[in-house]
Amino acid sequence: MSLSDKKYIKEKYQLLGQIDCPADLRKLSHTELPAVCAELREFLIEALSENPGHFASSMGAVEITVALHYALNTPYDRLLWDVGHQAYSHKILTGRRDEFYTNRKLNGLSGFPNPEESEYDSFIAGHASNSISAGLGMAIASRINKDTERRNVVAVIGDASIGGGMAFEALNNASINVNNLLIILNDNDMAIDQSVGALGDYMTKIHASANYNHLRYKVYKFFKKLHLIDDKHKGLILRFNNSLKALLTNQQNIFEGLNVRYFGPFDGHDVERIVRVLNDIKEMDGPRILHLRTRKGKGFEVAEKNPSVWHAPGKFDSKTGELKKSVGNGTIKYQDVFGKTLVELAEKNDKIVGVTAAMPSGTSMCLMQDRFPMRTFDVGIAEGHAVTFSAGLAKDGLKPFCAIYSTFLQRAYDSIINDVAILNLPVTFCIDRAGLVGEDGVTHQGAFDMAYMRCVPNMVVAAPMNEHWLRNLMYTVQSRESGPVAIRYPRGYGVLVDWKNDFKSIEIGRGRKLTDGDNIALLSIGHIGNRVAEVVEELRSQGINVAHYDMIFLKPLDNDILAEVGEKYKAVVTVEDGTVVGGLGSAVMEWLNEHDYNVKVRKVGMPDEFVPHGTVSELYKLCGMDNDSIKEVIMSLHKSI
Repeated sequence: MSLSDKKYIKEKYQLLGQIDCPADLRKLSHTELPAVCAELREFLIEALSENPGHFASSMGAVEITVALHYALNTPYDRLLWDVGHQAYSHKILTGRRDEFYTNRKLNGLSGFPNPEESEYDSFIAGHASNSISAGLGMAIASRINKDTERRNVVAVIGDASIGGGMAFEALNNASINVNNLLIILNDNDMAIDQSVGALGDYMTKIHASANYNHLRYKVYKFFKKLHLIDDKHKGLILRFNNSLKALLTNQQNIFEGLNVRYFGPFDGHDVERIVRVLNDIKEMDGPRILHLRTRKGKGFEVAEKNPSVWHAPGKFDSKTGELKKSVGNGTIKYQDVFGKTLVELAEKNDKIVGVTAAMPSGTSMCLMQDRFPMRTFDVGIAEGHAVTFSAGLAKDGLKPFCAIYSTFLQRAYDSIINDVAILNLPVTFCIDRAGLVGEDGVTHQGAFDMAYMRCVPNMVVAAPMNEHWLRNLMYTVQSRESGPVAIRYPRGYGVLVDWKNDFKSIEIGRGRKLTDGDNIALLSIGHIGNRVAEVVEELRSQGINVAHYDMIFLKPLDNDILAEVGEKYKAVVTVEDGTVVGGLGSAVMEWLNEHDYNVKVRKVGMPDEFVPHGTVSELYKLCGMDNDSIKEVIMSLHKSI
């Protein structure tokens, strides 16, 4: 029996098995809600032990989720999840319980909220710090649309995400616009790794009197009833109350300093109390924030003790918590090659510093952090700041290696152009998770970095085919006195067991020929070149000789290779693990056209559409990037020339 069997679910989960939508949840007594939470946790453990996903965050947000759907009229009331790591219980309660076994699988449920999947998913969630902005927009839209029934808009955001610049921009804007936005602050002292920054420290120390808040609200309602104050002038009263509160408690409240009503902190695992508080404050006018303290991994002891590991642990034993390690081929992950190499270089070059944005373990910058804590900086969920901070380091003589996932670096594009590229500073962007990433899906695919980096003046863009070339690139760029470099590499394992080569300096903009051929040339860049090499060998065994060039650099392109290809071959196939719009294929076509070479060009890469979730191998096939698809393109060209 398994969770794919609806009968099994209904028999095992007595309460949860009867909840097909939040309206069913609201039929229960509030005293039954703790039992619903217990069943949800049991369901999550059973499901995620065999079909991995984001575990610790969802376990920590169970009571918040149940309370919100119990107290609100969803889906009419809007519920937004920042990032969405914690939204599995939300999916289970909103009609997707019986399909949850398909979570993160191709053609199954997405691992994150998505309005295309359910009317209960009010907004897309994949990148941090956007929920307050989107929620504020929805709250104001409800007013402008003159919704006759009050529509509550609730944004759930974590203590790490609220430290992002966009969240503070939204809070600042919320205080000057008429709206009824309610913000739930899910405070667990964690991002994926430990939360960093002064705001995180503030969260651990903040104390506010629930009795004071309740009394203040009753006084406010009393004066309003007597027409002594109104909504137009409530800001003056709020600022007076904030000053009085600070005087009495010897403590400032950063949120109320922004004219956002604050309530809490409350125990985020006391579901009945959360419901009571929500019912007390959900009809209030104006922006409010409810601060709930939770524990990541709640209800599974090993996850509570080590929440970073249990953010997305893979398969595990549901009874013991023992992680089931996948059997590798003796290679290590690209991120670990990066992390170990950075330490190796930093030991000999004291100008090297490391920067990451809330991903020290995800990028393996933690290795540098352990070895050189004073030269390593985790700036939190603040990619734009990470880039400009790196620019400042570089401006005064240091050599920053800024490691950020491809999809998250998109958030820092303005900083890349204006603060790094214009000044031609020697910042090295180590772009992790470049290309297809798999089950995290549409918001996380590293599709666009080559295209958006290639068009930036002064930028060098490179992608190593294997671990040796990653190390050589890092070794080469550390000595550059000027000019930014972007080095992209994929999620997952490399191809070499003996990955630690002796460093070799390489020429910027110089690729390499791997095999010669007759009429068709394959030009690849990055790790996908190993797949191309397999195709070349398969075709050679069939008597078809295809040339293969590893370009290494997208910018500057190797002019000598392209001239040779243009003169010698009748057709060219470009292969890249990124969008075909503006990437290697586009660059090659532009170069050949500008130099008057009449050569057929076929582009293999991610199509001009958003790629969904699934295993990497499934997505390669879906995008026409697997071995068979590449071979089919070549065979079609071979027959036509």
